[in-house]
Amino acid sequence: MPPPTDAAAPPAPGPHTHLPADGRPQTAERIPDRHPSVHQWRLPWPVAMAAAVLAGLSLWVAFPPYGHWWAATAGVALLAVAVRRRRMRAGAALGAVAGLTFFVPLLSFTGLQVGWWPWLALAALQALYLALMGAAAAYANVLVERRARLWPALTGLLWVAQEAMRSRTPFGGFPWGRLAFSQADSPMLPWAAVGGAPLVTFLAATTGGLAAMTVWRLVDPAGRSARSRISGAAWPVVAAAVLVWLGTAVPLPDATGRPLVVAVVQGNVPRLGLDFNAQRRAVLDNHLAATSALAQDVEAGHRPRPDLVVWPENASDIDPLADPAAAALIARAAQAVDAPILVGAVLAGPRPRTVRNAGLVWTPERGPTGMYVKRHPVPFAEYVPARALIRRVTTLVDRVRADFIAGTDPGPLSIGGVAVGDVICFEVAYDGLVRDSVAGGAQLLAVQTNNATFNEAEARQQLAMVRLRAVEHGRPALMASTVGISAFVAPDGAVSDSTAMNTTAVLVRPIRLGTTPTLATMLGATPEWGLCWAAVGLLAVARRIRVNSRKPTQRHL
Repeated sequence: MPPPTDAAAPPAPGPHTHLPADGRPQTAERIPDRHPSVHQWRLPWPVAMAAAVLAGLSLWVAFPPYGHWWAATAGVALLAVAVRRRRMRAGAALGAVAGLTFFVPLLSFTGLQVGWWPWLALAALQALYLALMGAAAAYANVLVERRARLWPALTGLLWVAQEAMRSRTPFGGFPWGRLAFSQADSPMLPWAAVGGAPLVTFLAATTGGLAAMTVWRLVDPAGRSARSRISGAAWPVVAAAVLVWLGTAVPLPDATGRPLVVAVVQGNVPRLGLDFNAQRRAVLDNHLAATSALAQDVEAGHRPRPDLVVWPENASDIDPLADPAAAALIARAAQAVDAPILVGAVLAGPRPRTVRNAGLVWTPERGPTGMYVKRHPVPFAEYVPARALIRRVTTLVDRVRADFIAGTDPGPLSIGGVAVGDVICFEVAYDGLVRDSVAGGAQLLAVQTNNATFNEAEARQQLAMVRLRAVEHGRPALMASTVGISAFVAPDGAVSDSTAMNTTAVLVRPIRLGTTPTLATMLGATPEWGLCWAAVGLLAVARRIRVNSRKPTQRHL
């Protein structure tokens, strides 16, 4: 039986063991990581949590009705500083806290229609994407420690990637609350004409990353003198200022196409005392009456005769293709004003218990001549995925009595020789849906919406999206709402003739059509995909640094 081995004894020499002069073998040893540890100084946990809460609130007030666009930069910076030098689980928790304090108030308008439970569930789902982004930012700490100047760009890239996922998943995504949509009054808005909403988000978030770097260099006790901290914080401030200012130098195309007089009819809706069928007829009657009043003003010479009249979404929830009485009333209105009407109508679907949300072109001479069907119905509001299964969880799905069927044709609609890109309600938030219409030749964007079940905050947030789309594609745009806000938007994002909420109004304005494509329209989704792949690349570099730091290194003596 062999003698017991001394645990402290050196191993026997082998073919790969090098003996120094004293004859004692040396084993492989691990060289310490060269990058600073994530356990270096960071914000105390209570302070980091408070920063995450403030980040969410700052993001919220960046959006209408508050519209403090610079607060989006502050929100990004606060979250970035909170996550710095945290582990992934902590980064995810901080991102979730920021997401909840952002989305719960931002999406409160959804609770007016479906109740508090679906509202909070939607907010929690959206917050999960910020949690994932917080985890990714924490994972990339090793990269930031080695190359601190990558921090702002990494911040911008992760925001774009997060929004890209959130805009596509699940059930086609929900892009509400993208940073770009808070920048309608920002000097960075013109960048939308170059790279669309993703580029505006990237620049706004990168500016936030620069602000985070400024704060970090001032508060991080890394043994530097006060003077060196201040000097180190100077260049991010300058870079952020330049980034914001450069937007004012981006050239925007002018609308140089043929002149056109457009009318928008906001008929308003009754509020109390009517059953469902009477409510539908009253809404149609309101829009008929407002159009009749417009026709009288035109005949009296008080207003120019419009070339096109736009009614909002749900102006006729009575299907005029199936109801002869509704068809006769709309035909009479078109003949009275002597102009085609783009009617927002709910049409019968191809199957029982299905309907279509459509923009219907109604001409004075021939009646209905064209149709756009909403291509992205809202899940759980306009249709219920897996209805039988979900009904076992909640009977709220019964409020959606018929499922809206998605259209397939992006348009645009030809109305009086004008190519009109019809966009229905929440579709304005989706890059590809708007882009397809413009790429197909749309010279004017008409956003038909029904804000009757929401509030003014939602309407103003939607108008901010219309403003970005006008700049992004260099097209004049309009928003036609049943109750407000209705308005015209120029290709530079300027708003004209904005209406009040819950009123009857008719807007008439001469415009010029847009014909010049912007770089954003021509590039399509390429900038977004490029920024997303750049984010993936930086995370891959971070992974490589982490893996290499764990590998043992042979030291030959």
